[in-house]
Amino acid sequence: MHAFNLPEALTAKADPQLVATDQQHFAAIEQSLTDSIAELTERLDQERRRPGGHGQAAMDRDQEIHRINARLKVLRRFTLDLCLGRIVSDDQAEPTYVGRLGLTDRTGKRLLVDWRSPAAEPFFAATHAQPMGLASRRRYRWTRGQVTDYWDEVFTADGLEGHAALDDQSALIATLGGNRSEQMRDVLGTIQSDQDAIIRAGSRGALVVDGGPGTGKTVVALHRAAYLMYADPRLEQRRGGILFVGPHQPYLNYVADVLPSLGEEGVQVCTLRDLVPEGAKAPDETDAEVARIKADARMVAAIEPGVRLYEEPPTEGMEVETQWADVWVSTADWAEAFGAPDPGTPHNEAREVVWEALLDILVDKHEADEDVTDELVRRSLARHAGLREAFTKAWPLLDARDLVGDLWEVKAYLRMCAPWLTEDEVRLLQRRDARAWTTSDLPLLDAAVQRLGDPETERRNRRHKRAVAAERAEMAKVVDHLIANDDSDLKLMSMLKVADAQSVIIDEAAIDPSSTDRLAGPFAHVVVDEAQELTDAEWQMLILRCPSRSFTIVGDRAQARHGFTETWAERLERVGIDQVTMAGLSINYRTPEEVMAEAEPVIRAKLPDANVPTSIRSSGIPVLHASTAERDRILEEWLAGNAQGEGIACVIGDPTFEETGRIRSLSPTLVKGLEFDLVVLVGPDRFGEGIEGAVDRYVAMTRATQRLVVLT
Repeated sequence: MHAFNLPEALTAKADPQLVATDQQHFAAIEQSLTDSIAELTERLDQERRRPGGHGQAAMDRDQEIHRINARLKVLRRFTLDLCLGRIVSDDQAEPTYVGRLGLTDRTGKRLLVDWRSPAAEPFFAATHAQPMGLASRRRYRWTRGQVTDYWDEVFTADGLEGHAALDDQSALIATLGGNRSEQMRDVLGTIQSDQDAIIRAGSRGALVVDGGPGTGKTVVALHRAAYLMYADPRLEQRRGGILFVGPHQPYLNYVADVLPSLGEEGVQVCTLRDLVPEGAKAPDETDAEVARIKADARMVAAIEPGVRLYEEPPTEGMEVETQWADVWVSTADWAEAFGAPDPGTPHNEAREVVWEALLDILVDKHEADEDVTDELVRRSLARHAGLREAFTKAWPLLDARDLVGDLWEVKAYLRMCAPWLTEDEVRLLQRRDARAWTTSDLPLLDAAVQRLGDPETERRNRRHKRAVAAERAEMAKVVDHLIANDDSDLKLMSMLKVADAQSVIIDEAAIDPSSTDRLAGPFAHVVVDEAQELTDAEWQMLILRCPSRSFTIVGDRAQARHGFTETWAERLERVGIDQVTMAGLSINYRTPEEVMAEAEPVIRAKLPDANVPTSIRSSGIPVLHASTAERDRILEEWLAGNAQGEGIACVIGDPTFEETGRIRSLSPTLVKGLEFDLVVLVGPDRFGEGIEGAVDRYVAMTRATQRLVVLT
């Protein structure tokens, strides 16, 4: 197949002198892809046929299957369009081709360098001011596996040789001017130098990426996650991996294809709501004062004293009877047992540790005949109803929902846990239905779940011990049989009686394994988009999952609906992140000049120092102001003008409008991070007069990539 399918208008670019080298290289890529897919498919079949094994061996096998699958998906999906472009250094004649993945032929010759490798960096980062040793760069536009356009840039006089004349329209501008779709289009080949520098920045501490609408913050956030998974061994999945947090579900739907298209399926992607089971159905908090109080990080900290109340050793001793002797359980014994769990052990998981420690202490104190074993004494103590009752009362199993619900139901409990609250605030937080969760409750529920652990842990541990004991008993029968029938001179089978040998045979981790929450963490790195909206309490949800404080924080202070008067450093230091590096994006690649000219005064009226980016392109279409009665006509005309089925529009601010195939209907709060060819903004004056209303109008207006219509 000929890789180039250029339209008649681009006949000059089809000159064999310009494309022959590429065509030859693409043929080699095509052959290598065929070989690679066949080889990987065979390896995948072999791995699937291989016995699963136990414990770490099973995990290794699963990860290898996952890795091969992910690479196969990318190879089968993109074929030749794995290649993004090529670069030629000023000291070499042979081009270096840059791809989504690295690729070699059977002889080991490098056909594509991975876009994340150091060798590929000049492809994205070189500018005319800093060419990074390049003589030229070429970027391709692919359509159904063929090149339908390409763009050349030259950085030296010698670079002009063998290249097409410079285009009036660069690869970036051509891409930006194209129609949008329901999912974010592939933009890897047009990442700009300012974005690339942020994508490749180190992962230690917190990197804040501040940029206005259309500056590519979301592009940077997603590609940075993929880059760090490849380039930073500290962040590989076995060491925690990466969590990516977006603002809402429509956003996740929009970007769902980006990371898989980059060959990364190991990044966990979610919204804050997804971190807590109750988040799926929790409505927004309607009482602004209640929301303000619960947004304070101190409310999350109130969970700790709330749990500690249920971890206090009894203040009185007690007599425990056994059939052989009585044992006195002193307050010192209780205190010693309660101090047994390691720091940080969740309450419900620590419960069994405390109980076992208490039994150990009492067994040591018990005085019995020599023929009474410690195990018999332990069993007798464990069955003692009074001891079990006293322990359960002092260290009960707790449920996170009960604990948080008690805060909103029992005033004295709330005062004890949050002594800084005023009486009016305590009264305001009380509610008739303690479990009528709202979004403002989610950080507290999350903190409670993390602090308490799973109440089923104790039962699961007992079940696990029984399963291991049964496995050992069965293994003992097998070993006895093998030894009895061992007629070798060295009696090798007798070695199976050694405890270490049996522990190898019996994999305890593989018997009745505990269920795990893939979003519970800890993660090695967390990427947060639209981070300006997070409350101090919500930040604690993420810090709990990333103890290293390794973050990529992406946002725009001017798009914070509830205001953002501090600096990023001040805000983050307050929530517990003090190692902060700042990076800025100031070029608006998405929003046309015509739209920004009307959007800028909207936000500056409330935030004179807003970081409003500079648009680099014009659509030539002025903003249209009309009446709401013209809504349907405008949409019908747009559909008729895009009858080929390309492009997507959005009606913002009109809940009465029902979505159709290519026209979305969303509220201002659900369009952050999204973009549309046409935005029809309905009744923006109804969004409110304060900072919230101004931000909603500004965000809604700047979603347009081609045309904005404002209906009043």
